[in-house]
Amino acid sequence: MTPLAKLLEAALFASATPVPEAALRAMAAHADDAETTLESALDELRVHYDTDGHGVELIAVAGGWQILTRPEYTEAIERAQLAARPQRLSTAALETLAIIAYRQPIGRSEIEEIRGVGAGAILKSLHERGLIDVVGRGEGLGRPLLYGTTPSFLEQFALRHLEELPRADELAIALRAPRQATPPGGVPAPATKDNGEAPRRAD
Repeated sequence: MTPLAKLLEAALFASATPVPEAALRAMAAHADDAETTLESALDELRVHYDTDGHGVELIAVAGGWQILTRPEYTEAIERAQLAARPQRLSTAALETLAIIAYRQPIGRSEIEEIRGVGAGAILKSLHERGLIDVVGRGEGLGRPLLYGTTPSFLEQFALRHLEELPRADELAIALRAPRQATPPGGVPAPATKDNGEAPRRAD
């Protein structure tokens, strides 16, 4: 391998999270390998793992690059308890996360209008798990907090960027019109209790 490819491999191996491309580019600029570009070094690494029978692969994810276990070995590693499995998200949490991903930046009140139930506990849980963060404040009364997804969201769902999300028309929850508080001539539908806790998995 070229000196730059070896340097990038060492950096990627040492990092538990995706290394931003900007950081790799800065590393390449100071490397003692003027003849090799970042793109060619990354391609060299990718081909090396793909053709030499390795159990890992180089992938682009969350705006950066990471060396990861190949999918066919993930289950065996988890069974051996060599890797921690992320706690599964509840259906309610996934719905809320989808709304935020497709409509960000978005405030709590709009999320609650779309889902028809309170979202405080779910937003707190998603924030604690690092999947969403406060990205600004709205212009309305009280300047409500606005939420958006984080790089950890991209990493967990193996996305390089938000443009890789499925088409919005494939996720009806993200496009559902806000529910009216009181339907014309009717009575508001009772809100269901939803604490946003993910079910425990009996592995």
